[in-house]
Amino acid sequence: MQVIHHRWVTTNGIKMHIAEQGQGKLVILCHGFPECWYAWRHQISAIAEAGFHVVAPDLRGYGQTDQPEPIEEYNILQLTSDIVGLVQALNQEQAIIVGHDQGAPLAWHCALLRPDLFKAIALLSVPYRPRTWDSQPPTETLKQIAGEQQLYVSYFQEPGQAETELEADVRRSLRMMFYSASGDAPPEKRWRLVFDQSETFLDSLSESEQLPSWLSEQDLDFLTQEFERTGFRGALARYRNLDRDWELTPFLSGAKLQQPALFIGGEFDIAVTMNQDLINQLETAMPNLKKAVLLPKTGHWIQQERPKEVNHLLIEFLAQASSSE
Repeated sequence: MQVIHHRWVTTNGIKMHIAEQGQGKLVILCHGFPECWYAWRHQISAIAEAGFHVVAPDLRGYGQTDQPEPIEEYNILQLTSDIVGLVQALNQEQAIIVGHDQGAPLAWHCALLRPDLFKAIALLSVPYRPRTWDSQPPTETLKQIAGEQQLYVSYFQEPGQAETELEADVRRSLRMMFYSASGDAPPEKRWRLVFDQSETFLDSLSESEQLPSWLSEQDLDFLTQEFERTGFRGALARYRNLDRDWELTPFLSGAKLQQPALFIGGEFDIAVTMNQDLINQLETAMPNLKKAVLLPKTGHWIQQERPKEVNHLLIEFLAQASSSE
């Protein structure tokens, strides 16, 4: 059986750590928050054994990849350039891109901006949200949604605030995030996106006496070690670029994802329930959508919670997308 190899490549002026396995057409897996390449530990070998060259990078600011100091260095055009440079550093001409959570907007920006490179796209948990000409800065929209309360994204805007809270006990912070956003948490213990101004982010989460069955103590050990080393600053920088991303991309208003596409969500995923209107209209924004699937009793960490089902759907889609080229 093949093993996962680790190395570094230079892309867009940074050193990027990648986990890779297999040979064949290139598949790039983009993780979310608060994760790293390890979020794809159940997918890498399965997809490689299906005949693909799988690469799961630590995105800018995460894991063993460089973490630039300026917040503006984490805007969506920089991250997209990182992935474009990764494809070229691997001496490839095309790739299929897969994104989960924060990795989903990154994936769709790659597909929108470089359709010559990214020939198919799969989105996990977060559906494609087309930009409109009448949109306003995202942080303003979030304030209107929250009213007298606050959304977690708004809480993340102040540099240092969330870092101090999350880094006080990294393992506890991760444990609470993974449990509260999973399909294992009962409704009363699920993550609250909106919370009082007097509360902190961790106040919106819940504790669990034991880890979900899909997350081992060894898994949590690995992630804890990574974030204890790096802190959360680089990861949180993406949230602090939402308005900057909006300012940089008005030219994408009305853009549709034309590539063959797949969407997989979880029934109990907050990113699904809050975006049900987008999911209902996916075929309009993604006219070449091949399949949209909601996995029952599944939360936000979909490829970790339901690896067998996600692997089957991804491999089926990858084979179909590859054969149609």
